[in-house]
Order: sequence, then C-alpha cells, then structure tokens
Amino acid sequence: MEGRYELIEHVCSLLADEAGTLRKEAPYRVALCYPSPYHVGMSSLGYQAIYREVHAHAGATAERVFLPDDVETYKRTRTPLFTWESQAPVSSFEMLAFSVAYELELSGLFTMLELSGLPVLSSERDARHPLVVAGGPLTFSNPDPLEPFVDVLVQGEAEDLIHVLLEAAASMEREALLDHLAKVPGFRVPGRGGARYHVAKATDARLPARTQIITPHTELRSMFLIEPERGCSRGCHYCVMRRTTNGGMRTVPPERVLSLIPEHAKRVGLVGAAVTDHPRIVELLRTIVDSGREVGVSSLRADRLTQELVDQLRRGGATNLTVAADGASQKMRDLVDRKHSEEQIVRAARFARTAGMKQLKVYNVVGLPHEEDADIDELIRFTTELSRILPVALGVAPFVAKRNTPLDGAPFAGLREVENKLERLRKGLRGRAEVRPTSARWAWVEYMLAQCGPEAGLAAMDAWRAGGSFAAWKRAFQERGCEPYMARRVEDGRRQPTVWPIVPGRPPPQPSAA
Repeated sequence: MEGRYELIEHVCSLLADEAGTLRKEAPYRVALCYPSPYHVGMSSLGYQAIYREVHAHAGATAERVFLPDDVETYKRTRTPLFTWESQAPVSSFEMLAFSVAYELELSGLFTMLELSGLPVLSSERDARHPLVVAGGPLTFSNPDPLEPFVDVLVQGEAEDLIHVLLEAAASMEREALLDHLAKVPGFRVPGRGGARYHVAKATDARLPARTQIITPHTELRSMFLIEPERGCSRGCHYCVMRRTTNGGMRTVPPERVLSLIPEHAKRVGLVGAAVTDHPRIVELLRTIVDSGREVGVSSLRADRLTQELVDQLRRGGATNLTVAADGASQKMRDLVDRKHSEEQIVRAARFARTAGMKQLKVYNVVGLPHEEDADIDELIRFTTELSRILPVALGVAPFVAKRNTPLDGAPFAGLREVENKLERLRKGLRGRAEVRPTSARWAWVEYMLAQCGPEAGLAAMDAWRAGGSFAAWKRAFQERGCEPYMARRVEDGRRQPTVWPIVPGRPPPQPSAA
C-alpha cells in the first residue's frame, strides 16, 4: 500500500541522517516510546540516556518509537505503529517503556497505544500484551493520571532502575513481576502498591546524561547535549527540581564533560536545571569554544552572569540571551524565593549588548497567588526599560501549581483573570517589546492534570476520544468529578494544609473557576 510504504521510507530517511544509532540483537526487546513527535523526542536528554542504558544491559535491546506526525495516514492505511530501528510492530515487543515529560503528553500516549493495536486501559490488557511502563520527568511531580493506563510506574531518575526492571522482567512471569516490583523502591504498580511519590536518585557513576544519537532533524539541530550538573541548589517555591529534590545539585567535573563530547560534535548544549550555578562553568564554556565548537546553555540565571560568561556564549554562536524572571514584579519574585533582582536582569541585558547579541529573551509567569494589576504594570514598566537596552521578547506562561513544591495546591488564577492579565501586557508593551504568551486554556488543562488523581487520567482519555478540544476536556473533567488537590497534601499519613506564601493583611488565595 502506497501510504504505508511512504511511512517506512520517511523513517528510513531520518535514520540515514543519524550518527550514533545503536543496534543489538537480544532476547528481551523494549520499545522505547516517546509520546511526542521525533523532532521533540530526540531532543530529550533523559530519553536518549535510557536508550543507552537499555543497550548496555546484557540480554536486552531497545528500539525507538515516536508519536507520528501523520497519525491519520497510519489510521487510513491501517499501518500498525512500528519501531525506527527495524520497523517491527510495537505490539511484538516484550515491553513498551514510555518517557512522559509533562501532563499534556497523555494524549500522545493514548494515540500510540491505539496505533499499536493495544487496549488503552491497563485493566483491559493481560499476559498476551506487552508490559506497559512509564517514567520520565512527569514522575517528579504528579504521575497519578498515568495510573489507569500503565502496568508499572518508574518514579524519578531511572538510569539505575531500568536495570532493576529489565533484570526482573526477563526472569519473571507477569503476575510475579508486578507483585515483586510493587515492593521495590522507585516503582509503583497501580492496584498493587509501591511508595507513592518516591523519586529515585541515580548513582553518581551514571552521570552525566548525554546524547547518544545526533541528528539534524530535532528542535536543537545536530547538537550534542550533556549535563554538567543535575538538580538545583535553589529553592524556588514553584519548581519541582528545587534543592530538596534528590539531594539538590550534583556537579560533574569539566574534565569528565569534555572527555565525553565526541570529536564529530560541532555544536554542544549544556543542559540542566541550573547550569550557570556550576562553579567552573566559565572555564567549561571557554574550553568548548576554544575547540572550535558552538555552544549553548539551557538555564541562564541572571544573578550568575558575568561579561566573560556572556562573551563566551557569543563566541560560541549565541545571538540571543535568554533569562527567566519568573515573577511579574520584585514582590512576586520575593514571594516565590526567586533569587534575583531587577538590577541583575538589567545588568544581564547590558552584558548581552556589549557582547553584540541581538535580542534578550525573558521568560515570566502570571497568575501567581496574591498577584495584582500593579504587579503586571511593574512588568510592563520594567520590560520597557529593558527594551531600551536591547530588543526584548517576553515569553509569558500562566502559573500552574505542581505537586511536591511549596506552592502545591495553590489555585489556578482563572481563565478570564489570566487572559485579562495577558491582554494588559499586550496593550502595555505594544510597540515596545514582543509578547509571546502561552494559552491560558491549555494551562488550565495542565493544572487539572497536575493537581488531580487517576480520575483526571480517565478524563484525559475521554477528552482524547471526543476529539481533544478544550470543550471536550472541560466536559470530561466535570463528568469524571475531577477535583484539584486544593490546599491539601499528605504528610506522615495525615492530611495537612498546604502553606502558600502569605502576604500580611491579605487572605490566602481562593480557587477560581475555569
């Protein structure tokens, strides 16, 4: 069939452009699934790290599979979802291991299971079907909505746990395996137990995560990614990867980082939650640039920038400087313990101008607890000030409270309220700065998934089956009785009120309807 042939031909053409693809014959085969398209999945450092770890395990091999760009062609031609390395049907593998980065990728997981010919609900699968496992960044916050669809949850850093899982899966029958994993820290088996929200920590010997396959067909074109540090030393109240998560920041010596960069890599990306907090970051950047390579950094903290650091980024090919403010005003930044000031961000803009960069990109959030119009006006005033130094692109995202953070349980500000704030920003900055907002509606959907339990996963399935519109999501949440976690969390087996940042003279924030 012509359409099916074209699908395989497309995959083979992308494979031909890869460097570092692994191929191995082994008795236990894992289909490593990413519920977003290839160009997104191949930019995921964690996904590539697990791909390497499975291949390093004796007796196991991994083949990749992604959410197709052309789902309708698969359906029209009745083509079963197949893996990239061998174009074998995904349903023929012993295990499907999903790496889920954030809440809205649930729909991609449903589609991949459907295209594989597998029941979406785990309750409708049995020993005839592959074992369906899920891990990834989402498990650091709230993996509960995944429970109805997976057999096993791998929680936290999986570089060590994947070997535990493969060892057990290759030697046990399904029922015995599930009973066994329910007792192993780091695993959760829905309906059978396992510590909830136990986030595993990889041993230092597994660090750093790094790219296995370099390809030009990604968000980060032909870039070799490597982490000079993992975790964070800071305590921002909204962040899942704060200093209390997995022991804080762990740094990797520059010498080890440099030894792992392949000779053919001409572009290097340093990835982590707080790369510029690495005590030897300038030295590392300088050495990479001196070797003739381009270099990028994923997380620039304004209070850590120096002229020399920004100059090295410019020498490495950067034309824009990106920093995160994460608070419309200084009051909001102080409220969430974001450790930088207006003066430090202004200084960063001046560093960028001196280095010859063309634009300053600033990421921010709106809709934090206690935020007022005056805070939005302060953001307008400050962004205007920055634009006099360098052209500014302001990325704005509605605040979404995540589990396992001090702001866990904080309410969503409300669709109308968030849209009003975004409109106020657009009007105030028209002709002065480019405003790039993300959708308030989809932020609310993300919030519901982040703050609800397994019933929200079932609502996501309903919305997906109904076409995936916002109206379908809203109706599904209502019909499934989804209630956000609002102001409560579990501590020592007892429910305690979540403590949000308190502003003297103001009542705690109250939930707003979508």
